[in-house]
Amino acid sequence: MTAGDTPRIVDPRLMRDVLGHFASGVTVLTAQTPDGPLGFTCQSFSSLSLDPPLVAFAPARTSRTWLRLREIGRFCVNVLAEDQDDVSQNFARSGVDKFAGVPWTPSPHGSPVLDGVTAWIDGELWAEYDGGDHTIVVARVLDLGASAERRPLLFHRGAYGLLHTRER
Repeated sequence: MTAGDTPRIVDPRLMRDVLGHFASGVTVLTAQTPDGPLGFTCQSFSSLSLDPPLVAFAPARTSRTWLRLREIGRFCVNVLAEDQDDVSQNFARSGVDKFAGVPWTPSPHGSPVLDGVTAWIDGELWAEYDGGDHTIVVARVLDLGASAERRPLLFHRGAYGLLHTRER
């Protein structure tokens, strides 16, 4: 194939299967509204820049919850711990009270930090970009924290997994 050739069509099922070999962490984005807290599970998350401090994530264009979080402009990225797959599944559902039975405390900027997470990042909307069927969101980090005792929940090849560490 040369530079001007049209690329071949990539089968979405094959792409999902192949890219599923890349393990990722699992996050829940949360915000506080006048009507109470809201949030959603977001697997596509990464650190982006140290100066300025930026992170990136990619919610689906169909996410109604992201549209509401976007209007608020400030939110918290909760990095789930290895025993929180039920939290991930709960926040991935629509039409339910996602915070029912989920304890949390407000972050320094007021967004929900879910109890037991391995890390949290308070942020504000910095920029958005077209990402096909997703929106690429860049957020400026306002505050953050982590627990040295908690290990992250991983998602790999369509299932939750655990991080196995070697003895030193």
